Amino acid sequence: MQITRRSFFKICAGGMAGTSAALLGFAPESALAGVREYKLVRARETRNNCTYCSVGCGMLIYSLGDGAKNASAAIYHIEGDPDHPVSRGSLCPKGAGVLDYIHSDQRLKYPEYRAPGSDKWQRISWQEAFERIARLMKQDRDAHFQQTNAAGVTVNRWPTTAMFCSSAASNETGLLDHKFARALGIVALENQARLCHGPTVAALAPSFGRGAMTNNWNDIKNANVVLIMGGNPAEAHPVGFKWVIEAKTRNNAQVIVVDPRFNRSASVADLYAPVRAGSDVVFLMGVINYLLQHNQIQQPYVRAFTNAALIVSEGYRFEEGLFSGYDAETRQYERASWRYELDENGHARRDDSFSHPRCVLNLLKAHASRYTPEMVTRLCGTPHETFLAICRQLATTSAPNRTATILYALGWTHHTNGSQIIRTAAMIQLLLGNIGMPGGGINALRGHSNVQGYTDLGLLSQSLPGYLPLPSEKMATLADYLQKATPAASLPGQVNYWQNTDKFFISLMKSFYGDAATADNQWGYDWLPKWDKSYDCMAQAEMMEQGEINGALIQGFNLLAAFPDKNKACRALSRLKYMVVIDPLSTETASFWQPHGEFNDVDPAQIATEVFRLPSSCFAEEDGSVANSSRWLQWHWAAAEPPGEALHDGKILGNLFLRLRELYRQEGGVAPEPLMAMRWDYSNPADPSPEEVAQESNGRALQDVYDASGKLLLKKGQQLNSFAELRNDGSTASGCWIYTGSWTPQGNQMARRDNADPSGLGAVSGWAWAWPANRRILYNRASADEQGKAWDPNRRLIEWDGQRWQGIDVPDYPLTLAPQQQAGPFIMQPDGLGHLFALDKMADGPFPEHYEPMESPLAANPLHPQQSHSPVARLFARDAAQMGEAAEYPCVATTYSITELFRHWTKHALLNAIAQPEQFVEIGAELAAEKGIKAGDSVKVSSRRGYIKAKAVVTRRLQRLHIDGKPVDTVGIPCHWGFEGATRKGFLANTLTPSVGDANSQTPEYKGFLVKVEKA
Repeated sequence: MQITRRSFFKICAGGMAGTSAALLGFAPESALAGVREYKLVRARETRNNCTYCSVGCGMLIYSLGDGAKNASAAIYHIEGDPDHPVSRGSLCPKGAGVLDYIHSDQRLKYPEYRAPGSDKWQRISWQEAFERIARLMKQDRDAHFQQTNAAGVTVNRWPTTAMFCSSAASNETGLLDHKFARALGIVALENQARLCHGPTVAALAPSFGRGAMTNNWNDIKNANVVLIMGGNPAEAHPVGFKWVIEAKTRNNAQVIVVDPRFNRSASVADLYAPVRAGSDVVFLMGVINYLLQHNQIQQPYVRAFTNAALIVSEGYRFEEGLFSGYDAETRQYERASWRYELDENGHARRDDSFSHPRCVLNLLKAHASRYTPEMVTRLCGTPHETFLAICRQLATTSAPNRTATILYALGWTHHTNGSQIIRTAAMIQLLLGNIGMPGGGINALRGHSNVQGYTDLGLLSQSLPGYLPLPSEKMATLADYLQKATPAASLPGQVNYWQNTDKFFISLMKSFYGDAATADNQWGYDWLPKWDKSYDCMAQAEMMEQGEINGALIQGFNLLAAFPDKNKACRALSRLKYMVVIDPLSTETASFWQPHGEFNDVDPAQIATEVFRLPSSCFAEEDGSVANSSRWLQWHWAAAEPPGEALHDGKILGNLFLRLRELYRQEGGVAPEPLMAMRWDYSNPADPSPEEVAQESNGRALQDVYDASGKLLLKKGQQLNSFAELRNDGSTASGCWIYTGSWTPQGNQMARRDNADPSGLGAVSGWAWAWPANRRILYNRASADEQGKAWDPNRRLIEWDGQRWQGIDVPDYPLTLAPQQQAGPFIMQPDGLGHLFALDKMADGPFPEHYEPMESPLAANPLHPQQSHSPVARLFARDAAQMGEAAEYPCVATTYSITELFRHWTKHALLNAIAQPEQFVEIGAELAAEKGIKAGDSVKVSSRRGYIKAKAVVTRRLQRLHIDGKPVDTVGIPCHWGFEGATRKGFLANTLTPSVGDANSQTPEYKGFLVKVEKA
C-alpha cells in the first residue's frame, strides 16, 4: 500500500484504531481483505478536549469497558468532536497522535526514587513517597520559614522551597495547587506562563484593563484584514487557523504575515514581509508613524475611547533612549512623571482638540516620528515597498465598517522587550478602532491547553487568583493592601471596576480560610505569604545555583527543557537537596542527573539531589475544566483510570497536604497556623473531587445576602450567579472571582454544549462558559459609537435600545448605564479608556521603544547608540558574562515549533516521533553555500553557552537580510527534541538560549540571540 505523510495522518485521525501496522496498511493486502467488526461496537464515548495547544479542540474518546464497578476502561480510539464550534471535528497531527501519548511507553506507572549520588531509579510505594517528601518539606520549612521580616512585619513566607505548576492540568487542580502552596507560605510559585505568555498579561492589562485574548477563535472569520506576526498559527494552531481561511473565503480578508521565516502561514498569505528577529517594535512603531502621518486613524473612536486627549505630566521626558526617572544604580525607573496632569479635583486634564503639546496623541506623534519607513528597512530588513503595502492595508480598517485582527504567539512574547511589542500592537488597534469590534482585537494565541487557566488562578510568584496581587511585605495590613491595590478613578463618572477589589479579595480570603477568616483578624490577611522580591523562574534558577533554594515541587513542567540556558538549569537542579516531579511522562527534568553523552554530560556521583518521580494522570484520565485562548472554560470527562499506580494530581496534593498537617499536629514546628487555617474540607480531603473544587472557584453565599433595598438575593449555601453578588463583609466566598458564574444554582455552565450561532458572527454563547460573565468579546461597548449605535450595522454586537444594552454578546458594561453618562468602554481602567500612553504600568516605559536584543548583530542601536539595549531588562551579573558578540557569533537564531510536535511532549508519542524522528535546524541557502553545507549534513550550532548538533535543512524560506548595511543570516531552531522520548535522542534547544528576560514579565529571550554554524 502506497502512503504519503499526509495520508498517514489522515488515516490515524480519520478513525483507524491506534497505530498498529496492519491497520495503517503496512501489512500484506490480505490482512485488510477480511470484514472487520465496526470499531465502535461496545465502546463508551467520552467527551474531552485536546491537551496540547490552546485552541481547545473537542475530542471524542472511545474506550472498552461497560462501566461496571470492577471493570477497567481501556481507551482505544480518539477522533474529533463534530459538534465543537471551533474545531468542528478536526484534529491536527498532534491531536491525531494523542492516543500514542496516552499509551506511550514513557508513561510513568509507579513512584520512583533516586538517592543522592545514585545512577538509577528505584521503585517505592506511595506511602514511602508521601512520608519522605513530607519529612523533607517540613525540615526545610521549619529551618527557613520567615514569620516576620527585619522591620517586624508579619510575612509568613517560606522562600527556600519552590513549586512549579503545570499548564495542562485542570483549573480544579490549579486551585488546589494555589491553596497548597500559599498554605505552606511558598512564595516561589510559578507556572509555564512565565516562560511563554507572561508578556501578554503585562502588556494587554495596561492597554485595555485585562490581560487576555480580546476576541475568540470563531470571531477571526469576521476580520477584513488578518495580521499574523509573532506567531505561525498554520503550524502551531492548525485547527484554529481554519478561521483565518474562513475570513479569506467569507470576507475576502487580506492575510498579512510578518516573520523571519517564510512559514506555513505565509504560504497562504496575500502579503509576506521578512523581518529580523528582535526588531518587531521598529516595524510596529513604523506602522503607528504611518497611520499618524497619513491621518489614517478612526478619529471619533480615538477621541472618545482612548486616552489620546489626556494631558501628561510636565515632568515626562524621553531623551537618548531613556525615559524620565531612570536610576542607573538600581537599573530601574522611578515612574512618578509617567502620569496625567491633574485638575483641582484630582482628575486628568484633557484637550479634545489635540492642540496641547503634552496631550498623549501629540507625544505619541513625536515619539513615533523616528520610525520612518527607511528606519524600518534599515533595522528590520523588510523591503521598503512591502512595508508600505502592509501599512496601507492595515490603514483601510480605520473605517468603521472594516476591522483587522492581530494574531500573535511566542514570536512576540519570547523577546527581551516582548511586553512592549504587544503594547505596540495594542496601540495600533486602538488607533484603528479595532478593539471591542467583531473581527478585531488582539488575539493572543496561547500555547498550552490550560496556560490561560493557570494564569487566571494566579499561579505566579506575585499573584493571587483572579489577577489580584499577592501582598508584598510593604503592605503590613489589609488596609495598606487595599489602598494600594484599589485604583481611584482618574476621570469622573467611570465604572472603574477594580474599585470592587475589597469584595474580590475578602471573598477569596473566606474561600481560603472559611470561618477562621473574620473581620477581627483582617480576614486572615496575616496568613498569606508576603513577598520581598520577585521569585520568577529566572530568579529561582539563580537562587538554586547559589544554594538559596533547597527544594522544588515540579508538576507537569519540564524545567530542564524550558528554562533559558539549559546548562545553568542543570547546575541549578544539581544544587537542590530534594526535588519532587509529578508528571505522566518521563521528562528530562526528572532525569537531569542521568548521563546521556553530549546530550546531557553529567556525573551522577557528583549530584546529591534526592529525586522523587511521581506518576500522575493525563487529560484523558481526569474530570475538570480547562480554559482555552478564547477564555472558554470547557468541562471534560475522564475516559479511563491512570495506568498502573499513577494518581490524579489532586490526590497526590491531597495526601501530601494531609501528611504535612499531621506532622505538625504530632510534632509541632514553625508557624503551623497558616497551614492549619487553610480550608481543605472536601468530602474526601485526600482526593478532592473536581466538582467540589469547581464550585469553590465559582463561590457561594455564606449567609443570606440582601440588596440595598432589603430584597433577598441569595440564601446561605447557594452558589453565586455573578461576581456582582460578591460582598466585602464576609458573607460570600469565591476562589477565583473572574470564574464566578461558571457553576451557578443552575449547575455546571462549563459543560454546556449548545453550539447554535443564530447571528452567523460566531457568537456561540451557549457553548461552555467564558470569563468574565460569559462575554465572548471583551470591551464590546467599544463596538458602538458614543451614542450607543453600532459602528458597523452589519456586525452589530451590542447596542443601546434606550433602556439597556442589548445584543448577541453579554455587554462588557453596566446594562443600564446610558451612553449620555460618558463612561468609557474599558471598564477595568480607572479612566475608562484604552491606553496609548501606559502611564506607570510598564517597567520599561509608557511608550514602546526599540532596544536591540542583548545579543545583537549590530555594534550599536541607530536610534540611540548610547543606549543600545533595554536599561531595565532582567539580567543577572553571571548571565551577563555569558553573552556572545557578533564577531564570534554572527548569525541570529530563533526557536519555533513544528506541526507534528508539541514542545517536549509529543516526542513521547510514537506516531509523532515517526513523523519527525530526528533533530534538524533550518539554514538559509546563502549561508549554507558559504559554509559548504548541503541538505542532510550534520551541523554544529554554538552560542556562548553551549552547542547542539542536528541535521541541516537548507532552505530559501530564511532570507539573508541587510541590517544597517551588513548582511545578517537567520538560523531556525525547532525546540522539540531531548534525551527522553520515542524520537532519536537530540539536544535541548535551550542549550543555546541566553538567560535574560523581559523587564515586565521576566519572560526569557528565546527568539533573538547569536550563534555560529559549522559543518560537523
